[in-house]
Amino acid sequence: MSHKREFETGKARVEGGSTPEDKRRRFKSVVQEVMRLQTVKHFLEPVLEPLIRKVVKEEVELALAKHLTGIKWICEKDIHPLESRNLQLKFLNNLSLPVFTSARIEGDEGQAISIGLIDPSTGQIVSSGPASSAKLEICVVEGDFESHSGWTAEDFRNNIVKEREGKKPLLSGNVFVVLSDGIGVMDEVSLTDNSSWTRSRKFRLGVRMVDQFEFVKVREAITESFVVRDHRGELYRKHHPPSLFDEVWRLEKIGKDGAFHKRLNYSNINTVKDFLTHFHLNSPKLRQILGNGMSSKMWEITLDHARSCVLDNSVHVYQPHGFHKETAVVFNVVAQVLGLLVDFQYVPAEKLSETEKAQAEEMVIAALSHINEVISYDDVSSMMRNFLNVPSSQTSVGIDYSGLSLTSMDGYGFVPNLHNTAEGSGHVDMEVTPQGLYDDYSLWNCSQILGLEEPQSDLQSALDGFIMSEKNVVVGKAHSRRWTKLFSVSKWLSVFKNVTVRKSLK
Repeated sequence: MSHKREFETGKARVEGGSTPEDKRRRFKSVVQEVMRLQTVKHFLEPVLEPLIRKVVKEEVELALAKHLTGIKWICEKDIHPLESRNLQLKFLNNLSLPVFTSARIEGDEGQAISIGLIDPSTGQIVSSGPASSAKLEICVVEGDFESHSGWTAEDFRNNIVKEREGKKPLLSGNVFVVLSDGIGVMDEVSLTDNSSWTRSRKFRLGVRMVDQFEFVKVREAITESFVVRDHRGELYRKHHPPSLFDEVWRLEKIGKDGAFHKRLNYSNINTVKDFLTHFHLNSPKLRQILGNGMSSKMWEITLDHARSCVLDNSVHVYQPHGFHKETAVVFNVVAQVLGLLVDFQYVPAEKLSETEKAQAEEMVIAALSHINEVISYDDVSSMMRNFLNVPSSQTSVGIDYSGLSLTSMDGYGFVPNLHNTAEGSGHVDMEVTPQGLYDDYSLWNCSQILGLEEPQSDLQSALDGFIMSEKNVVVGKAHSRRWTKLFSVSKWLSVFKNVTVRKSLK
């Protein structure tokens, strides 16, 4: 019996739990775990706590901001109920005319049509609130719908134009626009039918709000009325502005193959450039070519359209034969007089007298007959630098002869070496020579070149004659030679005068 109890007691120990050694191991592991947790807490808590606080703070502030914004919007509606509900749509730019079927509807200068949500009390774009991101619909409105009257939403709906029976929808493309910060852009919209069948024979574009908002009323917008032509007429479209090389029928009031077009072609006026050139050279003659069928009002419209042509900055200079001193006319690509060059001074057209203007126009006509003698420059500044041979740093473009003294000489000067001068080359070698080495032989050679056979000859006349002899030299390489000669001649004339005075004293 005792053996049986010992066996049962040992069995109970094995089944009922661990030995004291096992208990000691478990206690040790628990202590180690606690120590590890304390260590982690000691090192990580200073790092994690600020980070967690920051994240929580940001989330709370964001939630509060959204909540307060909603409260502010509700309060504004309660405090200012009238202002918040009276807004209006507006087309922010004009349509580019004329409009053709199947062609993209554009704004001025090819830009997209923009639509804005406006506060009528301030005239400013409404860039906040629910309506500033609303959806809009583009539609076609009758051309005689009064744009300045206080229409209602029902009036607007009643004047919307629908397509003709059996035809495609009147508008093609994306007819819906979504506002962003109060502004929307109309993209790729075109008309599929012309406007000739409507009661006014014109259309307007309209835009209205699709989304509806409580306490917010948005008035529709419409454009000015316009005619829609069939796309086949685009081949005969007038250009705004026209190009110089457009055919002349591209001008307003001149129809292709019409009476005016045929008369102009008969007179060899085929392009817009031809038209403007004839206008500047002989306006009455051009008016006579068009005849009495073109009224004064039509003439002004055609002329204004032609004048809107964009010209480049190039200028053309012509020095006619038979004019005294240095005289040249300056004109542009369509033969319009820009000014005169007189004695190396540039006089703009607005400062010319009527007589001078008439003279300048005659010179331009002569220039067109001697086109190979016309010199072209990129602009007026380039012409001044090159034709007048004045450094770009100099403020004055003219040459003042009053500062050129024929008697002021120092002991040394630039003297031409006439013995090394190539005949007909126009080149004069310059060297510095004491004045005492001048002799009568050199003076005689100089006088022969200048044509001074008698010492009593007028020196200034000789100088003028020299300038006249150079007036037909082509501008370019001749510039440096011209001024070199002029400088040397003035020096020689001064020497000639001094020697003459000395001889008379002897």
